[in-house]
Amino acid sequence: MKVDILAIGVHPDDVELSCSGTIAKHIALGKKVGVLDLTLGELGTRGSAELRVKEAALSSEILGLSFRNHLHMKDGFFANDELHQRKIIEQIRDCRPEIVLCNAISDRHPDHGRAAKLVADACFYSGLVKIETSLREMPQNVWRPKAVYHYIQDHFLHPDFVIDISEHIETKHKSIMAFSSQFYSPNSNEPQTPISGKEFLESLNSKMSIWGRSIGVKYAEGFTVNRYPGINSLFDLI
Repeated sequence: MKVDILAIGVHPDDVELSCSGTIAKHIALGKKVGVLDLTLGELGTRGSAELRVKEAALSSEILGLSFRNHLHMKDGFFANDELHQRKIIEQIRDCRPEIVLCNAISDRHPDHGRAAKLVADACFYSGLVKIETSLREMPQNVWRPKAVYHYIQDHFLHPDFVIDISEHIETKHKSIMAFSSQFYSPNSNEPQTPISGKEFLESLNSKMSIWGRSIGVKYAEGFTVNRYPGINSLFDLI
């Protein structure tokens, strides 16, 4: 299935925490969006890989995704090499997104920055005709997304642009809380982690409020770019 946007996260819940408002907004505008989880987050302190898959399915339903695939890379130990790039290239050529959203270029979790480079490289190589791939025993045509944008995660990076998600903040919150094993619950007996405290969810809202205030709205999500976006008119920036 061709999609307009492919959002990629190294762990299930990465896209929910960082760009699910943007996803919900574009789905409401009639765009098709798919999500690709590189790993199952099996090294996470709380929950399990099997539970994360169930939580991801619930979140996908909340957001209205066209599909969600898991690549089953090894959490914490994947590499930016041909084997892993080809797995992503196959997915890109299969769903042919115009835009790819992926992990932060630098972050507290080392997987995030490594995944950002892996995905960006795979997007480039996906457009090379001499790299041949097949999926479901069918040869694939080349495809290179028009743009790769990196969402912002734990580190407070300076965004290159922000998107108003004020009307979709409740959908974002619901998609995050679909991952109930990972986030704040007063009745949980799981070990505490840097993202399981109530203050973590409050900090997400604060960050979105700061970005929203910069453009005169209540909430926004921020993104960085490696290549300048091209526009047709100055009025596209209003």
